[in-house]
Amino acid sequence: MEKYAVKIEDLTITYDDVVAIENVNLEMLDGEFLAIMGPNGAGKTTLLKAILGLIKPVRGKVEVYGYNPFHEGDKVRHLIGYVPQKVMLSKAVRLTVGEVVLMGALARKYPPRIPSEKDVNSALEALKIVGLEEFWNRDFLELSGGQQRRVLIARALVSKPKLLLLDEPLTGVDVRSQAEISAFLNELNRKHKVSILMVTHDLNPVVEYVDRVALLFRKIYAIGTPEEVLKEDILSKVYGSRVRVFAYGGVCFAIIGDVHR
Repeated sequence: MEKYAVKIEDLTITYDDVVAIENVNLEMLDGEFLAIMGPNGAGKTTLLKAILGLIKPVRGKVEVYGYNPFHEGDKVRHLIGYVPQKVMLSKAVRLTVGEVVLMGALARKYPPRIPSEKDVNSALEALKIVGLEEFWNRDFLELSGGQQRRVLIARALVSKPKLLLLDEPLTGVDVRSQAEISAFLNELNRKHKVSILMVTHDLNPVVEYVDRVALLFRKIYAIGTPEEVLKEDILSKVYGSRVRVFAYGGVCFAIIGDVHR
């Protein structure tokens, strides 16, 4: 019997009577690398917050490994590592890389939140996974954008989640960093058996690694392998006419113009 990491049925969420997502149905298998693709305003972050149990739907059902995030939030949060698109860290309070990663462990503790030796070892292990174990004492704000993203992924990994949720992890970093992070996510999924659900407006940097992609703009327009979804007639339903798709080395890539919907 197939085991689902995430199962969503007929999910509808509104903000002040404005529909953010409508009648979304989505099944993600345990161990899968799934990308949710769509333009700004498509409802991608809203979908992640529903999976986390942070936004209650008007109707519909969400399950994470069989648990309801709205009624069994503690169980769900122990299964998920979450990397938001934006992390607000004050420049007035300088934190080391180690302190940022330890936040992932301390967030699950009751006050006073004092890191144990086990927490420190888990944080070091998470940094090793992302290839930054030598950065423990470095100032987080002095790192490059790509290095900061890897540190934030390590923070999400410190609790050893079964499912990693990533909100636009490749936005705002250079092309080389995008390639490094994408390759790292593939290794995390294949070698460390972490299920990954990533939302993005640009699939190209990670297209060769994902198992399936879901095209979202308030509702799911298509879901399947990248080869099945990355077609001009399908993408144009969401992105309009400024879409071109080409194949290189057996992999499909999409060129999409700026879209504001």
